[in-house]
Amino acid sequence: MPPTSTAMAKNPDATRRLDGSGRVARTNGDRRPGRVCDDRRVRITIHGRNLPGRTFTSQGDLLENVHVAVQMGKDPLDPVRGDSRSATWEVDVRAVTGDDGELDLRGPAVHGKRGGRFLYLTWGDVGTDGSFAMFRRAKLMVADIDKQVLADAARYASNRVTDDAPDGGRGLVAEIDLTDQCGGPLCARVRPPGVRWSVAG
Repeated sequence: MPPTSTAMAKNPDATRRLDGSGRVARTNGDRRPGRVCDDRRVRITIHGRNLPGRTFTSQGDLLENVHVAVQMGKDPLDPVRGDSRSATWEVDVRAVTGDDGELDLRGPAVHGKRGGRFLYLTWGDVGTDGSFAMFRRAKLMVADIDKQVLADAARYASNRVTDDAPDGGRGLVAEIDLTDQCGGPLCARVRPPGVRWSVAG
């Protein structure tokens, strides 16, 4: 995404939705055996703070235009400059309850297989042509969300997933410090208390 995008123009407190059309996409990877008993839209809001800055040395290379984004499918969407005061992203996912009673999150912003789902925060160096050269990523694991918090978010989701469903529900909130212990961009699996999950109030 070019560095002149609307999201980046709103820095340092960019807030964007990541599903573009407002519709929740379905992919073949979302299909699982067994009957789906309930399928609701849940909004996840990620609040990032304490960003590490726009410069970083990765494997001996100086990167001078570092940005961070949520990864949607294979693409980084709504990159935020690494020297912003904060970053906020909103992602619509599907909270699916199967006939086994287990709650699963799905959608283009959710990666991994069932039982190992996660959201990616991806770091990249943005070129003058708008290219995003990823150099590290952080994983926010669905399994690290307290089961009661996840269940409450799904229960409060007031709308079943349809192509034209309006926004609804209280959703999930993730609060995360985006600088690691060495002062660089946060990466690898981020466990609580490094990320704090709650139901939107």
